[in-house]
Amino acid sequence: MTNNICKSAMKKLPAFFLLLTIGISSLVACVDNDFEDTNYYTATKRTAAQLMSDDPARYSQFQALLQRAGYYNLLSTYGTFTVFAPTNDAVNTFLAERGYNSIEDIPMKQCDTIARTHIVNKGAFFTTDIKKDVVPEMNMDDRYITFTCDSDANNNNKLTFFVNNNSQIVQNDDSVTNGVVHTINRVLTASNQFLPDLIEEDTILTLFSQALKLTNMCDSLTKYIDLTYYCSDDSVTDGIPMRYGGQDRTAKFPEKRFYKYTAFVEPDEVYHKKGIHTLDDLIAYAKSVYDASFPNDAGLYDDDYTNRKNPLNRFVSYHLMDRIGYHGDWAPSGEILTNCCRTDVADAEDFWQTMCPGAMIRFCRANGYLYANRKGHKKKVVNGCHGVKVFDGDETRKLFGNKKQSALNGVYHYLDDILVYDTKVRDEVLNCRMRIDATTLSPDFMNQDARGHYGIETFTGMKNGYISGWKTSKETFVGVHNDDPWWSSYLGNAICIKGQYDVQIKLPTPPPGLYEIRLGYVCGEERGVVQVYLNNEPCGIPVDLTIGAWFPEVGYEADTDDEAHNAANDKAMRNRGYMKAMDSYGKPGATNFRVDSPEHMRRILTTAQFKEGEEYWLRFRRVSEDDPNANKEWSFDYLELCPKSIYASPDGEDRH
Repeated sequence: MTNNICKSAMKKLPAFFLLLTIGISSLVACVDNDFEDTNYYTATKRTAAQLMSDDPARYSQFQALLQRAGYYNLLSTYGTFTVFAPTNDAVNTFLAERGYNSIEDIPMKQCDTIARTHIVNKGAFFTTDIKKDVVPEMNMDDRYITFTCDSDANNNNKLTFFVNNNSQIVQNDDSVTNGVVHTINRVLTASNQFLPDLIEEDTILTLFSQALKLTNMCDSLTKYIDLTYYCSDDSVTDGIPMRYGGQDRTAKFPEKRFYKYTAFVEPDEVYHKKGIHTLDDLIAYAKSVYDASFPNDAGLYDDDYTNRKNPLNRFVSYHLMDRIGYHGDWAPSGEILTNCCRTDVADAEDFWQTMCPGAMIRFCRANGYLYANRKGHKKKVVNGCHGVKVFDGDETRKLFGNKKQSALNGVYHYLDDILVYDTKVRDEVLNCRMRIDATTLSPDFMNQDARGHYGIETFTGMKNGYISGWKTSKETFVGVHNDDPWWSSYLGNAICIKGQYDVQIKLPTPPPGLYEIRLGYVCGEERGVVQVYLNNEPCGIPVDLTIGAWFPEVGYEADTDDEAHNAANDKAMRNRGYMKAMDSYGKPGATNFRVDSPEHMRRILTTAQFKEGEEYWLRFRRVSEDDPNANKEWSFDYLELCPKSIYASPDGEDRH
């Protein structure tokens, strides 16, 4: 069984891990052999608890902690766990650092938290299964465990894994009957501070922290749990059976509703390089940028730092997101990037609304790095649009040492340059077609851990009235499907909307201008018909989501070697309100959606003038004439906001 797990993991490895795995195959204990291995346990017949009890010289202290907290017996039972087990030396160091003489001296509540911090009870995750920079599921304390790796120059460049930045895995992938155990050299500790407090503690972030306080934006980052949210145990544990995507599935609802945040922050040295050494310097810099970006407000709010139109307030809030996101979350990454994104034609991108009203941000993954507000392809960049690099965990550790960047309600990331929404970003970087994945259109999809889960079958129901940025009728069901590369959906995911639905979705706010609004969808007879509205004004006739490329009213013709023919067909389809799918994404091993997924289409909904300071809501109301109780579903994939400069360009819009 374990051999099959390891083979499967090898097949799914991204290129980076594959090369590393080839180079260190003798060191990875993904396979349990029948002969003695001097490096790894062969624990095919032991539970996680037994593995620890069999080696008291290494684990007796952690075992004692688990027993005191009441979790040791849990690891003796049937289940699927990932356990990060600190060595005796690690536990003794923890005790000494905090002035405890023994495990018994640790306050019971803290002991319970420590135990839950080290256990993931929703899956066995080997090092080869972790495709991004976090373990795919939260631990029992409702926190993500960050995961990075590096080569050890002092040990023949052996691959070294780190969790939560400063705890090294000294022995990985010990397979047990109820999961996997990773041995670590430091006890994992979770911060109980809110994000602004953690930023304030970081001695290299003094200028940003001062600005966060002065603008009072720190108060916008202090919520954690929604105490009004309740979901019955049967909906959380057992779930609701339903049909979606041609399969029988079970929608399970989140037990809790969290508020979480992300900050992108510049170390002080980045400001110093630009001549910014004091808070007053930063205030002046922010004014020079945002007076130009929002000229109608220039000089009107300079002394009111808490006003959302104040330049410093805009500067700070442009660094903030109302959702938690790790390095791999802001643009396609992992296996989706490796196997599905066609980076030979375009960099993988995502577009997001920041906490600065009217200011979006463009993230891309290019040349192995994550950038904010970069415009180009691979190493070719539009002049002045080189972007700001977001450091990953490995770079952070090398540049700044071991940092605790995860707070109780969020995380922060370091930047290599100053992040601003200046006129260059407004007029050039965001002067593009913005493809916005449906799973990014509410912070709840990320904060409730519904988005992502590559290769793990999950279907997360979202409770009506608790989806930020959405308004839903009581007859509407909303669910989030995990990432699946074989789906005919962009990024392998989609929002399932069922019932006699009526849904309103708040749009991100692009720079002012005329935009074409498009819907990306996968057609099918189970989809039904919807009437679309923008700010409650109908967008033409209802959209029939059952209509596919093969319907004569679409006018679809497969691409040929004749580019003139292809361009003429694109134009004919546009005249009918349709577009083929993109050529920058496809299923593994296939060409791309444009060529071999005609079931995936784009429908032009309307054109609209976006104005500064206004909100825009898209409404989708089911108007199918069939039985209202019919099991219809809309698989909401993505939206596109495309400015007139692109869709009406004399050179034509690209096919990416």
